[in-house]
Amino acid sequence: MRLSASVQNLLFYGLSGPIIALNIWLLSLLFRYFQHPITLVGTAAIFAFLLNYLVKFLERARFSRTQAVITVLGISLALLVISVITLVPIVIDQTIQLLHQIPDWLTASQTNIEHLADLARRRRLPLDFKQISEQVNTYIQNLVQQIPEGAVGFAGSLFSSLINFILIVVLSFYMLLYGKGVWHGLINILPKKIRVPFAKSLQLNFHYYFLSQILLALFMVVTLTPIFFLLGVPFALLFAITIGISQLIPFIGATLGIGLVTLLILMQSFWLAIEVAVVAILIQQLKDNLLTPKLLGDFIGLNPVWILVSILIGFEIAGLFGTLIAIPIAGTIKDTFDTLNNNRS
Repeated sequence: MRLSASVQNLLFYGLSGPIIALNIWLLSLLFRYFQHPITLVGTAAIFAFLLNYLVKFLERARFSRTQAVITVLGISLALLVISVITLVPIVIDQTIQLLHQIPDWLTASQTNIEHLADLARRRRLPLDFKQISEQVNTYIQNLVQQIPEGAVGFAGSLFSSLINFILIVVLSFYMLLYGKGVWHGLINILPKKIRVPFAKSLQLNFHYYFLSQILLALFMVVTLTPIFFLLGVPFALLFAITIGISQLIPFIGATLGIGLVTLLILMQSFWLAIEVAVVAILIQQLKDNLLTPKLLGDFIGLNPVWILVSILIGFEIAGLFGTLIAIPIAGTIKDTFDTLNNNRS
């Protein structure tokens, strides 16, 4: 007896739900056991994937594969070293100055809190800014006190980060040289009808997503830095970089970055914090409405609800690394299913 199409769909989705949930749970356990090597290999794979476009360009210019890989990695490392030499000391210096300034800012912030409290009383708003101020001040003071304690382990963490960076560079080098064979070997495991659409969708999603995210983060840093200097914002470069890096966290990163910077400046100057928030939000809206559509287009095509769900699942499975790759993976899954459904019809 042949089941109707509706019953078949009901059975399919009814059985696939528990299977998907079980697979997510297993992936979470697997990542917790092998978190460090998976993160290193995943990061190296993303870098190799992005750098591979430059390698292909040099190959078309009659470079051998090895020469192209060495050239691209050499130029990338040189640019990274220049950035570290020029920007990192400034950022570290501004961070140290900021930590020293925060206690004075906490004292000055009481005036701003009193101003807000008076405004709330005049407007008859049920807001207790004094209690909010005490909670925020206590949290920031505890955070500042914990930083010197963590400085003891800074050298060890720095050495560990350096080792991880070297491993990522080495892995990226070998992936650029021999990754094609590994990629084809992994793809060939999949069934034939899934193999082609999955491989094509994965490449497009990761390429467009990560390249666009990096360019958009650079846009925020380059645009906000001179504006913050003109507004007289203290630690302008540090705050601009903070907002720019926060853009790499999908969906909520921009809000968190702008909110953190605004909160820190609010402790010093109420009106300056308002100006910074307005400028940052305007630049973010310019980025989201003009630049993002041109760079990303509708290649992912995910509903915002599913984007948020994929981010939460990615964070649950792999933490911060999971949030960074959640959207392109979700887009890959959607595109693959759409292609299979179109071919079936």
